[in-house]
Amino acid sequence: MDLPVKARVYIYCVGLLALAASVFYIQRIGEPSLDRLLALGLFMVLGFLSEVYATWIPSYGGEISSSIAIYLASLFIVGPALTVLLVFVTTLASEILIRWDYLRRAPRMFFHAVLFNVGQWVVTVAATGLVFVLAHPGQLTLTTAGEYPWAIAAFLCYASVNLSLVTGVVTLTERHGFIYALKTYVRDFYIQYLVLCTLALLLVVLYSLSIWFLALAIIPLVLVHVSFRSHLRLQTETRKTFEKISQLLDERDHYTAVHSSAVAELAVRIGQELDLSQGEIEKIDIAARVHDIGKIAVPDAILLKHGRLTPEEWAVMKRHSTISAELIEGLEIYAPVADAVLHEHERWNGSGYPDGLRGEGIPLLSRIIAAADVYNALSTDRPYRKAFEPATALEMIKAMRGEDLDPQVADALLRILQRQPASEASHAAESVPEKAPSAS
Repeated sequence: MDLPVKARVYIYCVGLLALAASVFYIQRIGEPSLDRLLALGLFMVLGFLSEVYATWIPSYGGEISSSIAIYLASLFIVGPALTVLLVFVTTLASEILIRWDYLRRAPRMFFHAVLFNVGQWVVTVAATGLVFVLAHPGQLTLTTAGEYPWAIAAFLCYASVNLSLVTGVVTLTERHGFIYALKTYVRDFYIQYLVLCTLALLLVVLYSLSIWFLALAIIPLVLVHVSFRSHLRLQTETRKTFEKISQLLDERDHYTAVHSSAVAELAVRIGQELDLSQGEIEKIDIAARVHDIGKIAVPDAILLKHGRLTPEEWAVMKRHSTISAELIEGLEIYAPVADAVLHEHERWNGSGYPDGLRGEGIPLLSRIIAAADVYNALSTDRPYRKAFEPATALEMIKAMRGEDLDPQVADALLRILQRQPASEASHAAESVPEKAPSAS
């Protein structure tokens, strides 16, 4: 799929800025010393390997690598002109190698990816180099305390430009909020960035002792890279675990697994209709997809029963929301939404479970998921009844407004339903909800 027009214009602008910066700096390359050329060669090798083995961050839609420390150290040691050349060569070579398969399958995607990734690094280094040269002409040795503020200022400029450029393209392609995406990235990875800044300073200090001491920095660079991968591997394995649980539920009760996806999609639309922040909308999506995962502990005789449940069976079924919350509350990815999952079956008038919360005492995310859940129940075939017609389901939602459902959330849901065609409304929940609407 091709990029949005705004994203392409943005990428071309970054590319033009990078071209202008490259021409500006390359013309200013003088006659570097042998030590600087050796350092440049080492940085080129390390930068290339760092880019090739960069770590992909699924939640952010971008990559992070230890090349940040390498390029920043190069700025301090060999200067902006040679570093711009270094960055251009290493990123271009690594991008072509990494995305070579795209060249035949999706040449435009290949071109846009290479252009942006090379361009954003060149612009980042060029902008930081300009600030650095204006503020502190000459080479940094970090042998005096007065040089450290300039080094920190250069790092802040470097990180700000880099993060802003990458967040900008993610915002335009993924349609996330810019401020939210930027805050999320800084919050999740500020420790890694600080470590990389420290490593850049370490490289400068080692170079001031001897060019050969730079090789000692390879070990901490590798350790930082491994820490990135370990952090993301943990998140990935956690997601895979819950995907496996969903698959197990699908084998037992096909409705539950498909139902959660349908509820999540509708709940996200309600959150957008309420103009919630991107962060809250992502939490809604995460919570809705696991809100019924506790049903894995419900016996088949109850979960798959045709017909209504007895009071004893219903007491067992009602425990699934508590079990769902207990399953996820200890996990970093899901902990922020555990409370929303626990109270998804509370009702505005206090008739829900597990705690009988009422009104605004119920978490907002729970109220939103509940509305999507109820509509899914109404618009889906059950063993003991057929799905209600869209018009009938809409009237029933109106009747539940202020009783079972938060009035504002119900109004947002109604606006969504009234805007979409009847065919879409009936398709909004193709699976079967866990309980009759009056009891869910």
